[in-house]
Amino acid sequence: MKSTKYIITVLTASLLAGNVSMAQDYSKNIFEGNNDVGVCNLKGDLHFMPVNQEYILTGSGDNIWFGEDQFHFAWKRLSGDFILRANISFIGEGSHEHRKAGWMIRQSLDTGSPHISGTVHGDGLTSLQYRNTDGAETSERRSPVTAPEVIQLERRGDKFIFSCAIAGNPFDTVMITSGLPDGEVYAGMFICSHDNSVYESASFTNVRIIRPAKDDFVPYRAYLGSNLEIMDVETGHRKVIYQASNSIQAPNWTPDGKYLIYNSEGLLYRFDLATGKPELINSGFAASNNNDHVLSFDGKMLGISNHVAEEDNKSIIFTMPVGGGTPVRITPKGPSYLHGWSPDGQYLTYTAERGGNYDIYKIAIKKKKEIRLTDAPGLDDGSEYSPDGSYIYFNSARTGTMQLWRMKPDGTEQEQLTFDRYNDWFPHISPDGKQIVFLSFLPEVKADDHPFYKHVYIRMMPAEGGTPKVIAYIYGGQGSINVPSWSPDGKQIAFVSNTGVLEPLGDPLVNRPQE
Repeated sequence: MKSTKYIITVLTASLLAGNVSMAQDYSKNIFEGNNDVGVCNLKGDLHFMPVNQEYILTGSGDNIWFGEDQFHFAWKRLSGDFILRANISFIGEGSHEHRKAGWMIRQSLDTGSPHISGTVHGDGLTSLQYRNTDGAETSERRSPVTAPEVIQLERRGDKFIFSCAIAGNPFDTVMITSGLPDGEVYAGMFICSHDNSVYESASFTNVRIIRPAKDDFVPYRAYLGSNLEIMDVETGHRKVIYQASNSIQAPNWTPDGKYLIYNSEGLLYRFDLATGKPELINSGFAASNNNDHVLSFDGKMLGISNHVAEEDNKSIIFTMPVGGGTPVRITPKGPSYLHGWSPDGQYLTYTAERGGNYDIYKIAIKKKKEIRLTDAPGLDDGSEYSPDGSYIYFNSARTGTMQLWRMKPDGTEQEQLTFDRYNDWFPHISPDGKQIVFLSFLPEVKADDHPFYKHVYIRMMPAEGGTPKVIAYIYGGQGSINVPSWSPDGKQIAFVSNTGVLEPLGDPLVNRPQE
């Protein structure tokens, strides 16, 4: 018989997993209003298409410059720190090379209001434009990037950071310190035709308004909310398919393509892609699972890493039927963190601390005998078999930065695959074995750390190595894509991005007990 504490934990977590009170719903228009600013001869409009979560912004207006502005603006009132991000493209050839669109933060809707704007022009010129006082002329700091496809404008205290990129490349950033007041502002998307007698339109996709963690955020004691997303790998188009105000992490895609399995507050959930609803998976006594859960290649079994209270709360690896059931212990001791199954289902591969070192091991499920595969200095982690079983991919900090490596299943022929300044984690190999997607932290993050709530990239490269390209620009990190998350057809991936509550003057932290 399960304890009362366990039953209460299950019921509470099950209710929390269905809590989608996030103050915005990406299946609907997330902006509070849209209107012309200044005297526009042609009335602008905003059209939202819920199926692909795309916004079409149309407007006229002479300019956003000098002391007065004329443009169309889709806005949301916000205060404090926030991040605005989207993919952007003009529609049609346009009638003026200086038609412009982008993100704007504005003190008011008056025509001469102070503003900060991340601006893309029709001819490709890109800049951070700003007016510090009412009616003053607009100034700018130009970006070296021409005609970016991804733009991001962040408010961080009195600093405003404009980041942009041609899809596939890392962000290039310009920053200013502005006198824009600390209080509530209007933040949103804008378009100006630069000719008050004509319309221009722009498409905004992958639109995200993000409330980042506060400076006093304490990991594992407080959490932001979660967006469960799926992305078309070829086009880069993303959709938020589920939101939770608590922490959900690490979606696995089941081989039948019908479900995503994720963890939340120590428990496991099966998310039905058809209904858009999660269901609790019965994991028996294992009610303190972390985000290292992996499906066997045939989809019949689920490997989990559960913290065992009687063993100093160390992570121990278990297996169980994918539909739920009593877990069977596999690793003899902890900490052991699962990352992969062999394609034949006979071995698990994982990171374990033994004798003060964190290395990669594999273990035969039937014999339960550990085999050490790496012994280099520094952390080795994130091990995963290729679908044909010929390699184990992993990440290692042995060079001073966290980079991707691969080796033969017996631990021989270890070779490095990435060589740049980013810290790369969790290589996941596509079902056809040709591509790897992985998480990249910026250089300021310690090589052996993979924290929550940072600006991170999801990147992709050929499985044999090559130049990585950015396929997703997200706010996340720990829990975003820790586990294999390709769709069975290899066309999509699933991951989690994060944001706090976006009500004006709201508290962005959602406090939760430590897992």
